[in-house]
Amino acid sequence: MGTVVMYSSVSVDGFVADDNDQPGPLFDWLTNGTVALDESGAVKVSQTSYDYTRPYWDQIGVTVVGRHVFDMTDGWDGKPPGGIDHVVVVTHRPAPDGWDPAAPFHFVDGVEAAITKAQELAGDRLVEVAAGDVGGQALAAGLIDEVRMDVVPVVFGSGKRYFGSVNAQHLLDDPDVIAGDRVLHLRYRVRKP
Repeated sequence: MGTVVMYSSVSVDGFVADDNDQPGPLFDWLTNGTVALDESGAVKVSQTSYDYTRPYWDQIGVTVVGRHVFDMTDGWDGKPPGGIDHVVVVTHRPAPDGWDPAAPFHFVDGVEAAITKAQELAGDRLVEVAAGDVGGQALAAGLIDEVRMDVVPVVFGSGKRYFGSVNAQHLLDDPDVIAGDRVLHLRYRVRKP
């Protein structure tokens, strides 16, 4: 089975969105460089960020998100973002009315079932879990192998927390640290009991 990675861009004080559910400048690092990160050419980063991010993106087989993210993005119009093969949506509700059943989206009740489904679909590729409530639930359940953060130099003060409502201690190994342009890429292995 592939590694399960919790990931997001995050403010220095640990938020993935502000109080209005907006990312503000958290994704500015994805447009402030000269090296195209994807085929569209719309996402351009520094060479350092490209060298760190592109290999990671190429390993992702499945992304796990909550229904809130799915609804906010309008389900990416039925096309998984970034060329990912499948999206698993953690939800207690069915797919939206009129949703194309052939779209590579899977609606699953509960985080444990979502990770199981994602690993089944990903095979030996990475399973990426969106940070926030779903990521925090997966971490609390012992299902996360690695935490990745793109730390952006901004302080929100309040908002949506990177780790959601996790209220227990979880030990991480020492970080791998890469400094990009207006972003600090951090990667931590999660210590398993």
